[in-house]
Amino acid sequence: MGGRPHSAPKGTEGILDRDGQEIETAVEPDLYIQGGNPLHGDVRVEASKNAVLPILAATLLTPDPVCLPGVPWLHDVDTLCRVQRALGSEVRREGRDLVVQSVDVNPFGAPEHLVRRMRASFLIAGPLLARFGAARVPLPGGCAIGSRPIDLHLKGLIALGADVQAGNGYMEFRAPRLHGASIYLDFPSVGATENLLMAASVADGWTTIENAAQEPEVVDLANFLCSLGAEVRGAGTAELRIHGVSRLHGAEYQVISDRIEAGTYLVATAATGGDVTVGPVLPEHLKPLLAKLREAGSEIELSGDAVRLRQRGRLQPIDVKTLPHPGFPTDLQAPLMAALSMAQGTSVITETVFENRFMHVPELRRMGADIKIEGRTAMVTGVSHLTGANLHASDLRAAAALVIAALAAEGKSTIADAYHLDRGYADLEEKFAQLGADIERRASCSEAL
Repeated sequence: MGGRPHSAPKGTEGILDRDGQEIETAVEPDLYIQGGNPLHGDVRVEASKNAVLPILAATLLTPDPVCLPGVPWLHDVDTLCRVQRALGSEVRREGRDLVVQSVDVNPFGAPEHLVRRMRASFLIAGPLLARFGAARVPLPGGCAIGSRPIDLHLKGLIALGADVQAGNGYMEFRAPRLHGASIYLDFPSVGATENLLMAASVADGWTTIENAAQEPEVVDLANFLCSLGAEVRGAGTAELRIHGVSRLHGAEYQVISDRIEAGTYLVATAATGGDVTVGPVLPEHLKPLLAKLREAGSEIELSGDAVRLRQRGRLQPIDVKTLPHPGFPTDLQAPLMAALSMAQGTSVITETVFENRFMHVPELRRMGADIKIEGRTAMVTGVSHLTGANLHASDLRAAAALVIAALAAEGKSTIADAYHLDRGYADLEEKFAQLGADIERRASCSEAL
């Protein structure tokens, strides 16, 4: 599981090379997968995308340099790096490390065309407002998996003392100095918890966030902030207490491994009847998934920071309900559904986090899956096999589900708009190929360096 430099993210225009220079590309990548090969071997898990993004935003809180070792070269990471460079931050790669320093920052400089690409870009609002007393941030975009309103972010920032004005697709925030507050979140929103945690870290006095998100990525952000000199208590529980400090300093910080990437490879192994060891990973972060895979008949062995899964025979049907952490993660719902579409019986999957996260279902049906949708519940009756088909990826996790289904299917599949995968998976096809998959990306690409 040794490390190596990542290949450049594929399929977007204007990506950055390792020196922070822009590469103009025009790519329409498709994945070609010949299914039926059980996966075997070891696969390395990268640093967590969902932890890297808020930590990158948090580097705006200090003028000192911050080094993040081993950050994967993903589209979403690239997008946020470009947002921060537009604000005035210096962002550069040194080998596998990402170094950020935010000295001369313009809190009104976030470009709309970049922020609209990715919802996580809105995480710059809290740090900019807290450090500079003002910020102007375009309304965010992202995957079409649900409305995901930002009202919880806004209510929390207002409670901290911000004046908020909206207009022409932007949110403008002003507060000469934020102050501590008691904030209750109507829903344990990960993004709102992260934005308010960052803002409160340099506000005056104590802030309490009740019904806070408990995801490992939130804990990692709190640990990162503490490495900069912040005072945060209760990370990983429903109540966060933050004592604001006057200044944060630089640091080097190792981001946690990606539990969703690890889970994707484990589910793919179960779907194909393989034997794969995944790591490094914190098994505690995978408890909900491992419990369900064991229930479905997978053999799972834990050893230090590695998880081995062996699958003998077809999966058994299970019931799954997505919930905020420590419940089953919504980001693994689509991949697990792909695997359960070949289980020996009927599984019931209920999606409670996002209202539009069954966009992969019509594509799975094209492969022969028997799936019925009633509101937010999917009835998945396993079939003996799936058949390869021409497929279309609608979002990141739907794309991962289609890859898993294609790897397990009989015959060849093509997946159009595979660039969605590059938002959250580094070198995905190379890693699957090393595990024995017959997978290839083909694209017409014109590049000007």
